[in-house]
Amino acid sequence: MRILIRIIINAVALWVSTLLPGISLTGSTWHRVGSLLAVAVIFGIINAVLKPIIKVIGCGLYILTLGLISLVVNALLFLLAGYLSDKLGLTFHVAGFWAGFWGALIVAIVSFLLSLLIPDRLEGKD
Repeated sequence: MRILIRIIINAVALWVSTLLPGISLTGSTWHRVGSLLAVAVIFGIINAVLKPIIKVIGCGLYILTLGLISLVVNALLFLLAGYLSDKLGLTFHVAGFWAGFWGALIVAIVSFLLSLLIPDRLEGKD
């Protein structure tokens, strides 16, 4: 149940990011919903697998920049999710680095705020 809630939260956050210029989602309503759910899974897997590896390898950069490099890393991971979704035939597109930068920032903020609204008992935390 917890994973499903996280996917839905990420899908909603990705949908909000499509309001920005440079990030688009096309197709019929059900096709967009399916694309958002698939991209949420892709984005979750990317963050679960690649982000910790990047943090370990780039530990010095994180310390040197006081963590600001994480904004760039998040933007690049968001771009990667857009690239992979394009290759998989999904209708989620990210136009460039700055679209990825602002999109990743919006996704982080919206998913954080939505996570605050979800009761702990629904996410399996007691």
